[in-house]
Amino acid sequence: MAETATTARNVRVDAEADGPLSVESGKTAIGGVTTNAPGEVPVSVNVPNNIEPGTYSLDLDLTYSYYSSGDDRTVTVSRDVDLRVREDARFQVVNVESDTQVGDTGTVEATIENVGAESAHNADITFGTQSQSVSVSGGESDTVRVEQLDPGETTTVAYDVGVAPDLPVQQYTLAGSVQFEDPDGIARTDEGLSLGILPLAEQEFTITDVDSTLRVGEDGDLTGTVRNDGPVPARTVVVQYAGEDQNVLPAERSTTVGTLDPDERANFSLPISISGEAEAGLRSLDMAVQYRNAEGETRADESLVVTAEVASERDRFGVEVQNRTISAGGTRTVDVTVTNNLNESISDVEARLFADDPLDTGDTDTGYVQSLDPGETTTMTFELTTTGSATAGSTYPISLDFRYDDADGDSQLTDTYRVPIDVTESEDDGLPLPIIIVALLVVGTGALVVYRRRQ
Repeated sequence: MAETATTARNVRVDAEADGPLSVESGKTAIGGVTTNAPGEVPVSVNVPNNIEPGTYSLDLDLTYSYYSSGDDRTVTVSRDVDLRVREDARFQVVNVESDTQVGDTGTVEATIENVGAESAHNADITFGTQSQSVSVSGGESDTVRVEQLDPGETTTVAYDVGVAPDLPVQQYTLAGSVQFEDPDGIARTDEGLSLGILPLAEQEFTITDVDSTLRVGEDGDLTGTVRNDGPVPARTVVVQYAGEDQNVLPAERSTTVGTLDPDERANFSLPISISGEAEAGLRSLDMAVQYRNAEGETRADESLVVTAEVASERDRFGVEVQNRTISAGGTRTVDVTVTNNLNESISDVEARLFADDPLDTGDTDTGYVQSLDPGETTTMTFELTTTGSATAGSTYPISLDFRYDDADGDSQLTDTYRVPIDVTESEDDGLPLPIIIVALLVVGTGALVVYRRRQ
């Protein structure tokens, strides 16, 4: 019974402040309060920056219910509480400058003013973040010390702040505090500082006007135009092939195009080989643009993809026999025109002729030319014979392959080229050619003798 009589139920506290102070917490309910279990109520009070140090009054209205003589009664009582505003140093962020960018780091400079009435000594100014998207000096927070900050004095502190990629451009908050010593050497802390960061948009690039001379089994070039979409200049811009396709073999993975201001463009060319195992047609190529920011740190846009046409495989050489006939049992020289079908100049081009029975090579079965430019044609001469087993009216193949040095100085060996040779009837009409020659010599000698006798 005594416990019931000494219990205040449904206790509610309504606070008001005098003068320049204001209460921000409003009416607060704290439940039941007994003589054995007193309650506590937090009251949030706003203290203006320009307030004079001193004692101020806080008015509290406490409303509660209790049982008395079997009745439920509600009463309100008023109490005054004194608040003392000390002459401590207090701090406020008065200006923020930042060049932070989404997907990069930058410098945030915060100007801090001592708006209190006393000097602060050995002030450690700390700003930090609770977000995984924002870092301060590579971590969650960083601290800058200021030896002394007098009333009304300002100081500027700088922090290296990073914003994760793929985030929207919006305000990101850093919370701060100042730990300091007052003039008596007593440690104090001023919490509740904050500042907002509005980062620049993420740096982006676009690759346009893509063209290629790529062909299955050959070297080629991927060309295009890279544009800096901003928002800031990009230094030492490098265009890179970033794919891992085993059939795409870049002779050089990157090419430098220099510094690009926002909206500025530059052309690029990358030498790329396509494996002979690749398929012809449109091919997606992963690309990246690497650059340096204003601090000289390397950054990259790795989200770029381009499409390029890969042409079908073709013979590296055009091979054609000028006169593809040979008589059965005969021997003749064969003129072969060789055309460089590649997109590059080649050197030390050596051709070798192969033949199977009833055809055979003669004394000259190799040809050579020092160099061939793209599209250039040369003629090589070989010796070819036929055996007695060759059938007139039949066609037999001869084969050639080519060894050469490409534009990079690498030795290459082609596949075998097969060209047809037609065998015709042997030229047997009349006496054989050696007998005809001997007969002519004999006739000529006889005529000379008769002529001399007549003389």
